Amino acid sequence: METQLLEVFQTVARYRSITAAARQLRFTQSAVSRQIAALEAAVGVRVFDRLPRGVVLTEEGRTLLPHAEAVLARLTAAQRDLDELRGLGTGRLRVGAFPTAVAALVPRALAAFRATYPQVALSLVEGMTPTLLDRLVTGDADIAVVSSSPTGPIDSDRFDLHHLLDERLLVAVARGHRLADRGTVRLADLADDPFVVGSATAEETLLRASLPTGFSPKIDIVAAEWIGKLGCVAAGLGVALVPALAVQGTPADIAMLRLHRDDESVRQVFAATVAGRSRPPAVTRLLAHLDEAAGGFEERG
Repeated sequence: METQLLEVFQTVARYRSITAAARQLRFTQSAVSRQIAALEAAVGVRVFDRLPRGVVLTEEGRTLLPHAEAVLARLTAAQRDLDELRGLGTGRLRVGAFPTAVAALVPRALAAFRATYPQVALSLVEGMTPTLLDRLVTGDADIAVVSSSPTGPIDSDRFDLHHLLDERLLVAVARGHRLADRGTVRLADLADDPFVVGSATAEETLLRASLPTGFSPKIDIVAAEWIGKLGCVAAGLGVALVPALAVQGTPADIAMLRLHRDDESVRQVFAATVAGRSRPPAVTRLLAHLDEAAGGFEERG
């Protein structure tokens, strides 16, 4: 049944006149009559008795009217909700991000998004890239900020990857370190320094991706959290490789040194969504804010 038939039925019932309903709907009188006849054929009963002056609902028509009004009201509400969603006056946005992206990049983008669309419910989950990609596939996240891995590229057939920036690794040393004032260093200069790492096993992946062949760092201290890792560096217990996105809020007693271009490691940062799935309006809007935030980091870099 076409919803227009219900709209015509509702209007005729309100005005108790085909002529008045036609005027209100800007239809011809014959067009309204044909649509009422089509409705009656569809439901199999007469809905109006035709009188010399106007029409009156039959018992069947009185039974049908509240259902027609309810259907039309729900359709109107659905259209309103869709209009609000397109304009982001409502909805939700579930974001995942790897740990160093949560240091500043993603929060800045989310803050800008929330300021523009305060009615959208936001949530943020931190995790490693493989876990975040799994959340996308299972539908537990709408978008994830992920990074490339030395173990292999992200499957571009399964995921749409929106490039945000190329992130460099820096070297954190204590302010009193012998190289703290150099600005740029070679990793060979750090051959005698112990490295503070986040994991005795997983961190090796980051190190392997960053260190030249033949360079074997000494690992004395394992500190899982960045606060502890940088605290050990500040105390002079070792040096650490730090992704540029994690530099935000570095303690004043730590110096961040660039690696020489021959030793420099760069990883790509993407905003990922599942390939083949339509992007919710909120995801499209957030991508613009992520681009803006990433541009600010690259300008400083």
